[in-house]
Amino acid sequence: MNAFAQIAVTPDLSPLRRFVGDFAALLDETDDLGAILERGGTLLARLVERDDWLPDDYAQPHPERYQQYLLHCDSAERFSVVSFVWGPGQATPIHDHRVWGLVGVLRGAEKVQSFRHREHDGALVQHGATRDLLEAEVEPIDPREGDIHRVENAFADRTSISIHIYGGNIGAVERATYRASGEERPFISGYANTTLPNLWDLSRKA
Repeated sequence: MNAFAQIAVTPDLSPLRRFVGDFAALLDETDDLGAILERGGTLLARLVERDDWLPDDYAQPHPERYQQYLLHCDSAERFSVVSFVWGPGQATPIHDHRVWGLVGVLRGAEKVQSFRHREHDGALVQHGATRDLLEAEVEPIDPREGDIHRVENAFADRTSISIHIYGGNIGAVERATYRASGEERPFISGYANTTLPNLWDLSRKA
């Protein structure tokens, strides 16, 4: 493939670049969590309403487990942007986040089940019904209201992809998965990728 053909198939990263700039500006303006989740949710909804910007390298499923690809991390680690790629039927363990977050579905759909600790013995119990998060929908993760959940691809026959924003460098945050008893198992997720999409090369635009 020649250089001109490669340029022709490179996705337009300007929606992600604009999102990153707008989200950084939002955090410059306020540290109020309610405002961040509300206004940030609007920004994320605008990003996931179109599906033409995510590079293929960050949209690849793995046959055995879901993938978490870092797309951007703020230089002060105030927020990170991640693509989650779910192969057919794949799911997370029950886990927490310990930072705020926003989840927007880019392709397919997810099923989300929240959990809470039972008061008398600390065991985990389901909190509310399983929710379907559909394409272009956005859901907040608010630690003040509980951030323990389990997520799975809603489809058994195709890939789903969601874009997540977290209030920190999520791949380096010390978090936990949970057994049904409520027992915590510490983990740090890391990322599936070792390179990032180049948001800042404006030579094509020039």
